[in-house]
Amino acid sequence: MLNIPLTNLALAFIPVLVVLIIIWRWNIGIKSSLYAIFRMIIQLLLIGYVLTYIFETNSNYIVISVLSIMLVSASWISLRTSSLPRRILLLNAINAILIGGVSVLIIMTQGVLMIDPWYEPSFMIPLAGMIFANCMNGISLAAERLESELNQGKSFSEAKVIALKTSLIPITNMLLAVGLVSLPGMMTGQILSGVSPMIAVRYQIMVMCMFFSSTGISVAVFLQSVRGQFKNKEIA
Repeated sequence: MLNIPLTNLALAFIPVLVVLIIIWRWNIGIKSSLYAIFRMIIQLLLIGYVLTYIFETNSNYIVISVLSIMLVSASWISLRTSSLPRRILLLNAINAILIGGVSVLIIMTQGVLMIDPWYEPSFMIPLAGMIFANCMNGISLAAERLESELNQGKSFSEAKVIALKTSLIPITNMLLAVGLVSLPGMMTGQILSGVSPMIAVRYQIMVMCMFFSSTGISVAVFLQSVRGQFKNKEIA
């Protein structure tokens, strides 16, 4: 794996600057984009130091604590598309990601990879982050679509099906495009670090199964559990 000098890394911000100029010229709110980019840099630098510490300590208690924070954060962020107060749906989202995300994480780390110890931070935390992020995006899409369909007069049963279908569009597109249009991040990273492409392919197949199953299960659980909270929005 090549070490990227900071001077070279700075070149990556040239196309970012181009987009910022477009946003500024089109007057669509440059502050939010600047904030997002700045926050991304700070968060990644901090997590770099945090992960270095976690990997060195190799403590199961720390790993569990980190996973808990990640799960709650993903649940909270996933509800930003809903007009209902987040606190009303937070337990539903946490429960959904717990069932759909954590169960898949256990199968992949303990059944497929058989990592030892079971809490190996260098495997558990990155994989959990990938799973929780996909669950988060799926729930976010589903919540927005569910409300939209209910506001258009659909029954909850009809809206629920449409919401699930919508939430699976990104991951379905990924399944169709992988290897044909794109080489996903994990596979690319492994190949760049010198791993055999055939070994990288096995890992990527695991990751795609991980994404599809965790998203589908967590969204289905979420949609099944929120009917009571959305009952006032159901018209039909």
